[in-house]
Amino acid sequence: MSGSIKIYTDGACSGNPGPGGWGAVIVHESGDVHEIGGFEPHTTNNRMELLAAIEGLNALSSFFALVQLYTDSKYLIGGAQTWMRNWKKKGWRTAQGSQVLNRDLWEKLDFLIEARGKELSWHYIPGHSGLFGNTRADEIAVSFSKGEPVHLRTRAAQNT
Repeated sequence: MSGSIKIYTDGACSGNPGPGGWGAVIVHESGDVHEIGGFEPHTTNNRMELLAAIEGLNALSSFFALVQLYTDSKYLIGGAQTWMRNWKKKGWRTAQGSQVLNRDLWEKLDFLIEARGKELSWHYIPGHSGLFGNTRADEIAVSFSKGEPVHLRTRAAQNT
C-alpha cells in the first residue's frame, strides 16, 4: 500500500429536480489536497451524491492506497454498503420489484467498489457538522448547482 486517502463528497440541487452540482475533496496521507466538482443542468440531489463519489474515486491515480470515503448521504451509504448487493441479485430491482432509480450511476459505482475491494471503506458523517472536508465538498457542490464560480484548489503539503 502507498498510504491512505480520504475523500469527502457531497451533492446539491437547486430545486429537486433542477440544476445540480457535486463536489469532492481528496486528502492524501501526505497532506496534499485536490478538489474537484461539476455541474448537471437537470438532475436530482441523489444523482449528484452518487456522481460525487464516482468522480472522487475516478480521480485517484493509485489503486495501491487505502481509501476512506466520507459522505453525509444516507442514500449513498445505504446503497453502497447494503442495498446494491440485493439489487444486483434481483436484476437491479428493489425489494418491491421496481427498477432501481439511478441504475446507470449505481452500476458505475459498483464497478469502482469492486475494483477497490477491501481497500475502500465508507463513512457516514452528519451534514453541516463543521468537518472541513464535508463543509468544503458542500460549498463546491452548492456553487456548481447555482452556477456560481468556485475556485477548486489543489495544494501540496507544506514541508516543515
